[in-house]
Amino acid sequence: MTLANGLHAAIAAPTPVRRVAMISMHTSPLAPLGGRETGGMNVYVRAVSAALAGAGLRVDVFTRRTDPFAPEVEAVTDGVRLVHVEAGPAERVEKEEMDGFADDFASGVLAFAAAEGTEYDLVHSHYWLSAVAGRVLARAWDAPHVAMFHTLADVKLAVGYSEYEPDARVDAERMLVHDVDRVVVATDHEMRLLGELYGVPARRVAVIPPGVDRERFRPRDRAAARAELGIDPAARILLAAGRIEAPKGLDVLIGALGEMTEREGVQLLVIGGDDRSRAEVARLRRIAEDAGVSDLVRFVGSVTHEQIGTYYNAADVVVMPSRYESFGLVAAEAMASGVPVVASRVGGLASTVADGVTGYLIPWRSPDLFARQLDRLLGDEALRARMGEDAAEAMRVYDWSSVATQLADLYAHLVRDAVAVPAPAGSAT
Repeated sequence: MTLANGLHAAIAAPTPVRRVAMISMHTSPLAPLGGRETGGMNVYVRAVSAALAGAGLRVDVFTRRTDPFAPEVEAVTDGVRLVHVEAGPAERVEKEEMDGFADDFASGVLAFAAAEGTEYDLVHSHYWLSAVAGRVLARAWDAPHVAMFHTLADVKLAVGYSEYEPDARVDAERMLVHDVDRVVVATDHEMRLLGELYGVPARRVAVIPPGVDRERFRPRDRAAARAELGIDPAARILLAAGRIEAPKGLDVLIGALGEMTEREGVQLLVIGGDDRSRAEVARLRRIAEDAGVSDLVRFVGSVTHEQIGTYYNAADVVVMPSRYESFGLVAAEAMASGVPVVASRVGGLASTVADGVTGYLIPWRSPDLFARQLDRLLGDEALRARMGEDAAEAMRVYDWSSVATQLADLYAHLVRDAVAVPAPAGSAT
């Protein structure tokens, strides 16, 4: 049964999936966006959990405790709980230092479930650290294990996003992609890379693009958004949002700003960053000063997911000059808000942005080409409006309820298979 062909059958038949353990070990879905460890994955976990609850499932999201005073359990929304698990010190720790916490994390989750008498039908892990713990949980509960890695070390190395990845991560991912019952990816591009780099057959991969909260991210009055944020109504606003780190290519964008001919009234707002981003922010400030555009660049800092929508609505163009994006949720949210996107022609961005229709795709690290298309868009209000309308229309298919339906169908398929054909004792799930 394919996801598409099995949709109606899954709706008609009673699902055997009642409760899902959603694993997000290294970062909480409630954390502010734009920090070093927060971004699209946080949005995904929170949104998809809520959508699954809306489809009738109960979802517990397990994350590592980083605040000693946080409650053990928080209600996120109806049907979704966030559970803080003791594993390592109750403080922020670099994710590169967390691989030794996975066993303690899994033990904490098992203890929580046992104390509550809660049974989970399926484990859904996010990122490799979670999948290491999720593997232990799936075996303990004899439950199917689904993983969405969001990024993979061998992919980052292959595309040049990273020059080094820890051996522990590389080795774990090479094992996990074959150990889990299904790998969920956002694009066909990711599925091809899983086959080329890891030898994962397509039948073990489910391509389910993320959704967009179209109630939160939709076209709204630009003047009202700017008034709310205190932004000059006459300014021409470029917006970049996400983690502030070198592979995001903000140096390329600042370089492009220096090459633009249409700089009158232009302001670049950069959303994201935390105290661990200070060195990169300082580097970017120096680049802006050298390019003579320091007065045009404003670092806003981290904002909540609720606030980011207002910034999209205030922007004329959203820019994503990344080295690689597995999907590009910022681009999708911006387009749903009716804003054209200028992005690198890489990874999932090449699928999310329709070149010449909803924005422009630019070869990576080409500040002159970014400058040319930004000049073109900022100098043509009618073009921006047309692309913005086309962008909002294109994003109508990216709906979290549709994502939840596809995931629920996948979950049910895997659980039914596990019940029909029990795994031999001691075998991998």
